Amino acid sequence: MLAKWLTSDRINIVERVEDWRAAIRLSAAPLLSAGAISPDYVDAIFASHQQLGPYYVIAPGLAMPHARPEEGVITPGLSMLYVKQGVNFDAQENDPVYVIVMLCAINGEEHLEMISHLAELFSDEDDFQALIKADTYPALNALIQKY
Repeated sequence: MLAKWLTSDRINIVERVEDWRAAIRLSAAPLLSAGAISPDYVDAIFASHQQLGPYYVIAPGLAMPHARPEEGVITPGLSMLYVKQGVNFDAQENDPVYVIVMLCAINGEEHLEMISHLAELFSDEDDFQALIKADTYPALNALIQKY
C-alpha cells in the first residue's frame, strides 16, 4: 500500500542538506510538483516548528513533518527524503535524522490509512533499522513494497 503513495518520483536521496529547513523544503518538493500541497503547507510546518519545536521527529533518525489539511493540502500524498549524512532538527536523542517522510491528507480517514501503513513499517524493528540505513533507491523501495 505504501508503494501507491511513495512512487519513484516522490523519493529523493541526497548526500547532505544545509539544515532542517532545507530538508523540509526538499521533502516537500515532490508534493509541490505534483500539486498535492501548496507552498502554504510548507510555511505551516515551519510555523509549527517555531511554535512547538520539532514535534514531528518521532524516533531516532525519523521525521514526519506535516500540517493540518486546511493549511494547504490539495490531494493526499506522501514523499520521502533520505539524507545520507543526516540532519539535525534540534530533537535531542532523535538527531540526526536520515529519513523524512512528508504526509499530507485531506481527511482523517486518509490520514489514518497512511499512518497505519507507515506505523507497520516503523514498528518492525528490523525493517525500521533497515530503513534508517537504506541509502539507495532499491533498498528504500524494497522496504516500501513490503508495506
